[in-house]
Amino acid sequence: MSETAPAAEPAAADERHPLRAVVLAGGLTFEREVSLSSGTQVVEELTRAGVDAELRDADADLLPGLAAAPADAVFIALHGATGEDGALRAVLDLAGVPYVGSPAAACRLAWDKPAAKSVVRTAGLTTPDWVALPHSTFRELGAGAVLDLMVARLGLPLMVKPASGGSALGVQKVSRVEDLPAAMVSCFAYGDTVVVERYVEGVEVALAVIDLGEGPVALPAVEIEPESGVFDYSSRYSPGLTEYHAPARIPDDVAARAAEVAVRVHEVLGLADLSRTDAIITPDGEVHFLEVNVSPGLTETSMFPMAVEAAGYDIGTVLGRLLARRAEKAG
Repeated sequence: MSETAPAAEPAAADERHPLRAVVLAGGLTFEREVSLSSGTQVVEELTRAGVDAELRDADADLLPGLAAAPADAVFIALHGATGEDGALRAVLDLAGVPYVGSPAAACRLAWDKPAAKSVVRTAGLTTPDWVALPHSTFRELGAGAVLDLMVARLGLPLMVKPASGGSALGVQKVSRVEDLPAAMVSCFAYGDTVVVERYVEGVEVALAVIDLGEGPVALPAVEIEPESGVFDYSSRYSPGLTEYHAPARIPDDVAARAAEVAVRVHEVLGLADLSRTDAIITPDGEVHFLEVNVSPGLTETSMFPMAVEAAGYDIGTVLGRLLARRAEKAG
């Protein structure tokens, strides 16, 4: 098992026989605009790396288009359910279309944050205590009684987030009991189940993992320093509200431990090719798993490209190598 970035620069695409890739972006989720931004950036980087890359949406024209003009491999830059819950990947499997990324079953597991946390905890890793609450339970048993029990069990402050989804949509920190009902209602706008998680004080980091053929390796951690103290949607996408440090300003032994956690998460959840684990590092150096992303953001300001750059690599070359590996396996 590898846990640190490989020493050699990944091979670029063969310019004599350009790889033909389709980059999927867009979709119809709350994260459509972020996905389009990721996809556009991926096409630009792949083109610079010598790959013949084309941007396509995940719509009714996708499968006929792939059948009429097959790609060597597909890169999924879709965020939200379309790209991350495994359904699209299952359809690509049925169509025999090779793609970069985790298989459908692993995506379904990673997409369900409570399920992923359970698997990670069973594997011996640390994750904040939580309660997953479907809207029906919240409604049928009485909001007041249920919320009182959650606060008694988990304490304050709490993090409230949708049980699935990304881009920090719906994520809120709740420090007062009276603010919890509104946070729950707001979160239910993004899905039927909400995760209420014990808040852990510390440094938030993004831990990118790639597998270029020799096993998963962790890239340098990216430290996230939001001005508000909470890395919510506004902090993530509003210029100037968050400062990033790549590599993270943490001791070497803690960085090594964080890398081990990211690789272990990637392995126990059955992920492939690339992933990004989000974690909190407490003042005593303990790494707390929060969630994992099977289709991490790839915009100019996203954390996965920051980690690739901190490792001394070119993002287009790395993505091109991932595509080439999938095309070779399919061939």
